[in-house]
Amino acid sequence: MMRVHRGVLAIFVVAVLIGQACSSLPKNKQEAYIRINQLGYTPKGIKVVVLGMKSSQKIGEFELVDARSNKTVFNGDAGEAFGAYGPFQESYRLRFSQFTDTGTFYIRVGKSRSQAFRIASDVYKGAADFALRYLRQQRTLFNPYLKDSCHTHDGFTLYAAQAGLPDSTKIDVGGGWHDASDYLQYSTTSANATYHLLAAYRDFPEVFGDDKQANGLDGGNGRADVLDEAKWGLDWLLKMHPEPHLLFNQIADDRDHAGMRMPSEDSLYGRGYERPVYFIDGKPQQRGKFVNNTTGTSSTAAKFTSAFNLGSALFETIDKEYADHLRSKAISAYAFAKLMPGATQTVSVKSPYIYAEDNWMDDMELAAATNWLVTGQKQFADEALHFARQEKITPWLETDTAAHYQWYPFINIGHYELAKQLRGNEREEIISYYKEGIEKVWDRASKNAFYRGVPFIWCSNNLTVSFAMQCLWYRNLSSDEAYSELEQANFDWLFGCNPWGTGMVYGLPADGDTPTDPHSAFTHLGNFPIDGGLVDGPVYGSIFNSLIGIQLVKPDEYAPFQSNLAVYHDDYGDYSTNEPTMDGTASLVYLLASKEGESRGETPVKK
Repeated sequence: MMRVHRGVLAIFVVAVLIGQACSSLPKNKQEAYIRINQLGYTPKGIKVVVLGMKSSQKIGEFELVDARSNKTVFNGDAGEAFGAYGPFQESYRLRFSQFTDTGTFYIRVGKSRSQAFRIASDVYKGAADFALRYLRQQRTLFNPYLKDSCHTHDGFTLYAAQAGLPDSTKIDVGGGWHDASDYLQYSTTSANATYHLLAAYRDFPEVFGDDKQANGLDGGNGRADVLDEAKWGLDWLLKMHPEPHLLFNQIADDRDHAGMRMPSEDSLYGRGYERPVYFIDGKPQQRGKFVNNTTGTSSTAAKFTSAFNLGSALFETIDKEYADHLRSKAISAYAFAKLMPGATQTVSVKSPYIYAEDNWMDDMELAAATNWLVTGQKQFADEALHFARQEKITPWLETDTAAHYQWYPFINIGHYELAKQLRGNEREEIISYYKEGIEKVWDRASKNAFYRGVPFIWCSNNLTVSFAMQCLWYRNLSSDEAYSELEQANFDWLFGCNPWGTGMVYGLPADGDTPTDPHSAFTHLGNFPIDGGLVDGPVYGSIFNSLIGIQLVKPDEYAPFQSNLAVYHDDYGDYSTNEPTMDGTASLVYLLASKEGESRGETPVKK
């Protein structure tokens, strides 16, 4: 049984009630499905559910019903129907934002009714800390969940001979997080995750509790748990950049995928428990028959710079010596990023799947913007503006497909950090880039009831979190509420307002329909809950059918809701839709913190 986190979320007062068929439909054949945000809704927030119909029918009104008294408390107009989408022939957005009372309710349309949900000011309380559980469970060296240590022998170098380290040189790079429920470790995702955790604490410090020690075991240490987790990431990044001329890209490679095992049993590389550590040389690298398309050193090294800079700013009053050390590493990482302008990709040996990052201007923009933040030197503002103008819109916002992690991070964080520091026309220019990207997605989203404009590519949930954050940051920077419902729709999608009616975060909310059979050794071998882990999310049917080695291991409980458009399986055998990711969860920590922070009336942006 999962232990319920203090303050978490949406413990339903009444039993879950799934709708029965409308009276005009064949008996015992459910045709109407009402999809909700299982976390609930805030009294003053946007409140929408989606009605999906297996057949075309005209819907007039809907009712909001008090779950305790079964009395109707609000009547709403269903509005115009949207066309076919995924498994549904017809769908509606049922809006009730003007209703601001608190309590437990359900939506009724004819004889169909939704699950019960809460409307309350505290529906997001504790959610961000809950998601931190997954990050903590993914730690290497000492793992507080297992109360055991792993990967204590990492590792031996590859490709670093030009930097004075012949292949197989022993180097100490233990620490950090496993990447995605396997045991690979990537600098690009870890640096991005670290930045999100630091930003979450900076922007919404009052949201986070102090229930854990720095090592992750129970007991507060006078520091917010999110900052402890961010420091765990920073400490590993420092090891991966030990000298100005040394910066490493990843530990291990896809030989990791040979089979499921617990982390302390990891010995797949012919060197006992040592694993390979790949140096960033700015050139394509090949192991086995596969070669990546690395073009330079900028993308990953710039992410180091940004994480170190923000860490130095936050630790300035906590640990001055540590803050100064981070700042010195930010300087050398920025110089390393400029050695060979271009993007760094990861390395694969046995399969073609890599993090195929192509862009790097966004990373350099963020690095320059954080340099400006900590130094106040105008030259960095000019550099950040230069890079911002090279990539105004994150490319996936304009497309419906992309290679795996081709444009990463999935949001241009640099625009946000730069715009906050700018004033006048330059500030408005950067904000307009966010708006232009949102409009690209809105053009697709406005055509379906779920307001879904995010492509169903691998890790679509990560894109969904990032897009919701872009809408949030645009709204905070501009005070323009035009995309607020689109922003909320992307958040709602993650917690059940999607064709499958399931949440995409393990164990959140505690009584909701959430993943129970993820592609994870922790659950598959140890039956351990991976609380807070954000799973990859649905993919296009065409992608799913083309992937190697996927075989479902149990009957598909969501079979009625699969379609050629997209599929999702809560099944250990589906690594494409049901594998949790470390970096996606870290981004979610920020998004959840922002939701709770806003419910408290907090905003991180000065107008």
